[in-house]
Amino acid sequence: MAGCEKMNFAESDNNRSNGFREPKTEKVVRVTVAAEQPIGVGLTTRQMKRKKPLSSDFLVDIEPLTDNQKKLFDAYKDQKHIIAYGCAGTGKTFITLFNALREVLDERTPYEKIYLVRSLVSTREIGFLPGTYEDKADIYQIPYKNMVKYMFQMASDADFEMLYGNLKAQETIKFWSTSFLRGTTLDNSIVIVDEFQNCTMHELDSIITRIGENSKIMFCGDATQSDLNKANERNGIVDFINILRSMPSVDMVEFGIDDIIRSGLVKEYIVAKTEAGM
Repeated sequence: MAGCEKMNFAESDNNRSNGFREPKTEKVVRVTVAAEQPIGVGLTTRQMKRKKPLSSDFLVDIEPLTDNQKKLFDAYKDQKHIIAYGCAGTGKTFITLFNALREVLDERTPYEKIYLVRSLVSTREIGFLPGTYEDKADIYQIPYKNMVKYMFQMASDADFEMLYGNLKAQETIKFWSTSFLRGTTLDNSIVIVDEFQNCTMHELDSIITRIGENSKIMFCGDATQSDLNKANERNGIVDFINILRSMPSVDMVEFGIDDIIRSGLVKEYIVAKTEAGM
């Protein structure tokens, strides 16, 4: 599988230094106001039951900054299962989560929940941490909470905290580890497997076979950043990608150095790391 060093995409003129982190930049975020209409107009009984206090009207409008980000948006529109992999700081997880939120918050789609799934390495178990499962999992939710903050136009941090609490309360987003998937069928869901390079082949096999009716799955990660120590575990990622590469329902989007939009420092570091052969 190609690493970051093999990427050579054209540099965009867009301001990547802000990327998705600065919603004040018009190239990154455009806020739109939805036209008001009577509640329930044009909805079926099932859609009315699904209607929740928070809808997709609350989301800002996010636009891609690079060609490969656009490919990821397009693959999502085509209703594909997706593997988005490559360099850190390219917006893979952000774009995937944003599109998933937009669909789940729209009662006209079949998708009712987002499941964010991770393998909780390095211990591979969270039993060593104090507190309940929710307490233990909170630390892994922080990056996604920060992402969601830039997807909504809120007046203050307090308003966002209330909104994020409502998203979790209405079960729009649920956080799971790979340890809790066995025996589960995920219907009417969008499953995002983040940092999938830290999953063993067994875990990846267990996850994808949980996908039920009216559901789709997205894998985000970077094989060069794996926390797996054993060579046979790392090789399982390559085998898994090769299997999915042969499936027509799966689209693959590979991100390279030119797609890094997190900051100039991140891009400079990854370039230097690649040139050092690391």
